[in-house]
Amino acid sequence: MSTVQFDKTRIEHDLLGEKAVPFDRYYGIHTLRAMENFQISHQQIGENIHFIRALAQVKKASAQTNLKFSKLSQDVSQAIQWACDQLIEQPESWKSSFPIDIYQGGAGTSINMNSNEVVANLALEHLGLPKGQYDVIHPNDHVNKSQSTNDVYPTALRLATYYSLEDLLSQVRSLIAAIEIKASEFQHVIKMGRTQLQDAVPMTLGQEFRAFATLLKEDYRLIQKMRHLLLEINLGATAIGTGVNTPHGYALEVVQTLSQITGLKLQGAEDYVEATSDCGVFIILSSTLKRLAIKLSKICNDLRLLSSGPRTGLAEIRLPELQAGSSIMPAKINPVIPEVVNQIAFKVIGNDLTVTMAAEAGQLQLNVMEPVIALTMNESTNLLIQAMQTLENKCIQGITANEQTCYDAVMRSVGIVTLLDPILGHAKCDEIGKVCLAENKTIQQVVIEQNLLTQEQLNQIFSFENLVSEIAGHVVDDMNMDKVS
Repeated sequence: MSTVQFDKTRIEHDLLGEKAVPFDRYYGIHTLRAMENFQISHQQIGENIHFIRALAQVKKASAQTNLKFSKLSQDVSQAIQWACDQLIEQPESWKSSFPIDIYQGGAGTSINMNSNEVVANLALEHLGLPKGQYDVIHPNDHVNKSQSTNDVYPTALRLATYYSLEDLLSQVRSLIAAIEIKASEFQHVIKMGRTQLQDAVPMTLGQEFRAFATLLKEDYRLIQKMRHLLLEINLGATAIGTGVNTPHGYALEVVQTLSQITGLKLQGAEDYVEATSDCGVFIILSSTLKRLAIKLSKICNDLRLLSSGPRTGLAEIRLPELQAGSSIMPAKINPVIPEVVNQIAFKVIGNDLTVTMAAEAGQLQLNVMEPVIALTMNESTNLLIQAMQTLENKCIQGITANEQTCYDAVMRSVGIVTLLDPILGHAKCDEIGKVCLAENKTIQQVVIEQNLLTQEQLNQIFSFENLVSEIAGHVVDDMNMDKVS
């Protein structure tokens, strides 16, 4: 694409008058007005390449369908389809042609017109004609034929969200695999489990990490299932769902055509009037992103606790050392990666409220708040992808276990008295635990001193297999012991 030369312009006209457009820009007057009106975040629509591609897919499907219904000539339809293919195949190359701020009023009309203008001018150029010669290919009359922002924008948003969630799911799979590698690595590291931050019963560090992986697997399956709701679209609804200005049968045909272009099993909405104003699918999907964020935050909270210390905390694991932790305290290292993932989780949780309020704010036959839903869903998805990449590469992969620390904590713990409960009874175990805490002794010391069990029996009870297996009563059966009074 050529360098902008502001000394050369073309004049374009719209409802409000005329404006000079830099001659080598593929967008036109509607885009310029939106650029002037919406200078909010200084983040541009063009950064969302999934959305650019989705818009182009919608425009291509419409051009093909309009040709089938003789609403466009073959030359015009083919030129529009060629232009759409450029955006579909290389969306990254066309970022600068979509310069509108991500925050905008108008229910997406600005971005729809932006795409109409870019496609029209690309098509004109393909035909060897100058940009802006709209008597041949017009953004509204040809590129937007049989369409409205109110069916184009929601359809493109659903496609773009579907594509971005595929990227998210890929990263979830990668993070799960990394955690499972650690689970296998730590499967023989005995440690104390904890409930309410108090000693509970023994487990392995591998079991703890495997539970992290299972947490994420549940969310993977949920997102994978829920994203299929995005495949119900309202393309062909036009302004409010009645299909005004489309030929009979257009809606069914254009959905089938878009399915062929995307390779997705798309289907038309049950009720196009309802679908044109409803954003319920984004409430569900945003909620699944929030749930994933909460799970990631829980994992990071646990990593911070397990690595706490290193001398006065749990110190059961070591996180990779990435940077100095203090400007005043020498030798201090902080868990900076789990901390940043926690903060991203907070942002995604907040974004979910934005989506909820925007989905609720629709009135009558349209929800004009879809742009903030689009940018918020995109932001949450991208933040989660980056968070998981960072957590995997800069934290999970480099975690090591302090095996002796873990084992020593188990042997010091009062919690292992639970293994004696089926043998000695709950009341006696309560008494043993109290003595341990009062006299700073281990369970084994007190049991031996009170002549309740032999050291050989204790060694068998507190073997690795019994420490990490389910505690049911099999200890009594296996050892065939009687209670000692």
